[in-house]
Amino acid sequence: MNTVIIGIGSNINADENIAKMLEILEREVAVLEVSSMIKTKPIGIEDQPDFTNGAVKISTDLDKSSLKKLLKQIEDRMGRDRTGPKFGPRCIDLDIAVWNGEVVDEDYYTRDFLRKSVQELGGVTKE
Repeated sequence: MNTVIIGIGSNINADENIAKMLEILEREVAVLEVSSMIKTKPIGIEDQPDFTNGAVKISTDLDKSSLKKLLKQIEDRMGRDRTGPKFGPRCIDLDIAVWNGEVVDEDYYTRDFLRKSVQELGGVTKE
């Protein structure tokens, strides 16, 4: 089994979309713990609503590639629009941050909110 921490972000109906995403995710993997959610200012394109960010710790027998595909499918199913700018508004954004205790997302080092959420879930053993 793999223990994974997934970074969560949304700035379109964030509370509703994060709750819906967690319901979908729970059907696919074992959700172990969800961090507190943090309101953050947008990065890059500032003329958009603030984001709600956090993280979820899961256990899964999927490999990293299969989990990435699943997360992308969940984003698509929830209506994620990939045609807009990279840092534009989104209903849900899911990224693998920590894989079996090892940081695998460089944003961990530059985004305080991601680091704080991951640390809350106690998921990093190798930086």
